[in-house]
Amino acid sequence: MVGFIRGVFYLFLSGRFMARFVFVTGGVLSGLGKGVVSASTGLLLKSLGYSVSIVKIDPYVNVDAGTMNPYMHGEVFVTEDGGETDLDLGHYERFLDVNLSKKHNITTGQVYLNVIQRERRGEYLGQCVQIIPHITDEIKERIRNIAREDGVDILIVEIGGTVGDIESLPFLEAIRQLRIEEGYGNTLAIHVALAPVITTGEQKTKPVQHSIQELRRIGIQPDVVVVRSPRDLEEGNRVKIALYANLPPRAVFGDPDTDTIYRVPLILHSKGFTKYIAEKLGLEYREPDLSKWEEFVEKLTKATRRVKIGMIGKYTRLHDSYLSIVEALIHAGAWNNTRIELNWIEATNIEKGKVKPEEILGNDGAVILPGFGRRGSEGKIEAIRILRENNKPILGICFGMQLMVVEYARHVAGLENANSTELDPNTPYPVIDLLPSQYNVEHLGGTMRLGSHPIYIEKNTLTWRIYGREIVYERHRHRYEVNPKYLDILEASGLRISGWSPEKYPEFIEYPNYKNFYLGTQPHPEFKSRPLKPSPIYNFFIKTLTRSI
Repeated sequence: MVGFIRGVFYLFLSGRFMARFVFVTGGVLSGLGKGVVSASTGLLLKSLGYSVSIVKIDPYVNVDAGTMNPYMHGEVFVTEDGGETDLDLGHYERFLDVNLSKKHNITTGQVYLNVIQRERRGEYLGQCVQIIPHITDEIKERIRNIAREDGVDILIVEIGGTVGDIESLPFLEAIRQLRIEEGYGNTLAIHVALAPVITTGEQKTKPVQHSIQELRRIGIQPDVVVVRSPRDLEEGNRVKIALYANLPPRAVFGDPDTDTIYRVPLILHSKGFTKYIAEKLGLEYREPDLSKWEEFVEKLTKATRRVKIGMIGKYTRLHDSYLSIVEALIHAGAWNNTRIELNWIEATNIEKGKVKPEEILGNDGAVILPGFGRRGSEGKIEAIRILRENNKPILGICFGMQLMVVEYARHVAGLENANSTELDPNTPYPVIDLLPSQYNVEHLGGTMRLGSHPIYIEKNTLTWRIYGREIVYERHRHRYEVNPKYLDILEASGLRISGWSPEKYPEFIEYPNYKNFYLGTQPHPEFKSRPLKPSPIYNFFIKTLTRSI
């Protein structure tokens, strides 16, 4: 109650509405699940009836994630407005059921680029431009602008990397300043750190203690500590961490390994996390209704059917390269009483003859995964041929759809050595070619056909059965498309174009004479899949698999 009165008094004095800010930092090592903790925090605050938005800060110098190899940073998540962003924005959208934009991913590259451009224009009026205050002011301005433009009650800001990284220091300094300027009653700092369990079975807290110490040395006192560990946080360790963090024990929360990330908000809420952060932010607390989320988790973990899906791609050593596809399959599985078992098949191994046809055919269906470049492409084409000739369900995503067209052109339409000009500029039959809008592109970053675009669906097709609408909107990320010059030949041999872009390029392809599911999609429908609202395409795909097993 004291926090609530303090917050109201602060707003009264300021004479304006102010968003509250929640800052999430991480320590010890990357990959702890800060993104899931941030998304869970957003879900829980939203469930209290407050409007919530969320931002990811990435300390790398890249302007965006678009030019990075998936092995370096996982998948590139595409927003409605065509932002190529960090994969954590996918977690945010899925947990909060919102559409974010490119502005919700702030990078070091963006910040420094803007400051340097302003300096070149003379906007600093002869000042010596420095990290403090110019870089930190730019960071603060971007954060505040998002809160103001989104018009939300609460903005969650996750800082990528770990405390102690040199790249993160300007962002942590900006947060330190923001807490002073916005008022401690209107800000909250959550720190996520690791308590490993060593071979003796002991749960060790020293990494958490040192991580908090480093954060406090920078000038940020955490209000809440979330402790990741293979098992739940022991009570004695919770008390010990609280003592070293200068916090009450009720401000320290265990976040143990669990069977699904979607259980994390339920675990945190059961420990009093929601009530505590509401109290610290001066928010009125009312018990949230998490019944729909609980129902989803229940369906997800107690499904009685099982399907095995071949995931055929070139980045299979890092499954996060295809994170949104995996999650879309999981969403669809939950609502079809089906557990999803993924069989990752490296396309380059198919090319080398290391994968037998039986391994490909031993799945209930297959997803031909997206990607770029020549490596693994012939392996994917061979997998598509094996699947098609044996009437196995096939779902091709983006580049996967393009290779479905190549395979069809070669082995059904009789266009020997057909290919994409991306893979073979001298192919005699360029059934996949560069979009005209890409001819004069000079920079690779942010120049593909990106974001949400309308698609016109043909009636009396599989795609129409899936969507049931004449116009749908899905997100895109590609430079190449099916070459319109070959549509007559492809369609005459049985291929059907079931969805079109406004520019009359194929968006969906299918094979009406196929005895099973055969669908290629140029867009990425997985980016809009939600736990409580699975993607129509992935949902129909799983339905088909459950009928065929």
